[in-house]
Amino acid sequence: MDVLLNSPEMAPLLGEHPRSRVLRAAREVLETVRTEVEVSGGAAVPDGIPGYVARIADRLTEWALPSLRPVINATGVVLHTNLGRAPLSGEARAAMSRAGEGYSNLEFDLQAGERGSRYVHCVDLLREITGAEDALVVNNNAAAVVLALNTKAMGREVLVSRGELVEIGGGFRIPDMISRSGAMLREVGTTNRTRLEDYRAAADEGGVAAILKVHRSNFRISGFTEETSVEELGLLAREMGVFLFHDLGSGLLADPGALGLPPEPRAPESLRAGAQAVAISGDKLLGGPQAGIILGDREPIAEMRRNPLTRAFRVDKVTLAGLEATLRQYLSPEAALQAIPALRMLSLSPEELEARARSLAEALSFPGVRVRVQGGKGVVGGGTYPGVELKGWVLKVEVNGMSAQETARCLRSGPTPIVGRREDDFLVLDLRTVDPRQEAAIVRAFRLLARGSSGAGENPRGPNRGSEEDR
Repeated sequence: MDVLLNSPEMAPLLGEHPRSRVLRAAREVLETVRTEVEVSGGAAVPDGIPGYVARIADRLTEWALPSLRPVINATGVVLHTNLGRAPLSGEARAAMSRAGEGYSNLEFDLQAGERGSRYVHCVDLLREITGAEDALVVNNNAAAVVLALNTKAMGREVLVSRGELVEIGGGFRIPDMISRSGAMLREVGTTNRTRLEDYRAAADEGGVAAILKVHRSNFRISGFTEETSVEELGLLAREMGVFLFHDLGSGLLADPGALGLPPEPRAPESLRAGAQAVAISGDKLLGGPQAGIILGDREPIAEMRRNPLTRAFRVDKVTLAGLEATLRQYLSPEAALQAIPALRMLSLSPEELEARARSLAEALSFPGVRVRVQGGKGVVGGGTYPGVELKGWVLKVEVNGMSAQETARCLRSGPTPIVGRREDDFLVLDLRTVDPRQEAAIVRAFRLLARGSSGAGENPRGPNRGSEEDR
């Protein structure tokens, strides 16, 4: 260790990194080498001091990478939960940057010159866009559900259809969330059929404070089924004097027909149908930052705003700024389809995607790389539109001497990780979820792979350009 630390080769690393960090890296490298030597019988010993220093430098470089990094999503899953769901518009990113650069009127009333409330931001826009009497923004949709039920049904029963006791991402389940809210779950109906009479019979027994209707956004039930509509539940809720809350989740505000998607329940329709409050996500089909948005009647929203849990679920200034900028784009619905990335990706035509795929295939014609362009299907993702496929075109790529798994791993290990999907022994790249400005990074990544691939230049079709059909 002393020889390493005092060597001239280590001086640049000690000048660039804290000594304690270099020491930790050196210790880990030495321990790794000891293990490798035991396995290899001495063949794994680095080539002198420079060999050790190079490995220490690699370790320091690896540690210097941020944990949260930009990724190129080439999976064709528009709202990919693992990759951060909806990418933000330029306006939203700029607004968030401005909010983070300095001070703001987050909780300051500029007109009165005194303390204000962070819960006033975005409210006017949400009222204008959805027709709701009032609105409240919290940190995600699950928090919105817990807050609403804690406010309106703590210690009392909540009626939920057995067919709507869903599990959302990460293993979290509606029954568990109801329990954590302090309310008590009362199941009604059956998995496939729940009638209005089922709700009425349960409410007649007393002790019921709320009806929770959950939109099954991440799965479908078909066949011998029956479901009670929001309109029917709205009339029953008013008759019985209970709170009707609709957990919509997906956050769709745009016209699904304009996106080429089937009809999907939206907050404005649910409110007009009789729901007293509705919860939607900000980072799904709305296309903004992560947030939970509660829309509804003035009185229940005011009660939720006074609930102490609201502070625990509150959002920060950066999120509010991004959400506000995203909502402003909905004031012009046609412009929103192009300005909001998730909506723009969903509305891409197969013809546009085919042209881009063929152009990129030409750019990837490196020795050792074979590319085929063919029809493919993406998905909306984010627990929305289950079973709905987005028709488009994809690239199926092979690299000489590498399996699809190895190719995928190499692409994930690059300066800007590229994530595709594997089909058989091909790596599939779907450009629906790739910004055109990111295509140059894909070309650079495959150029590097081509240089290191085994068997380069051995394609029997010539200089590895493949046939016209392959391209």
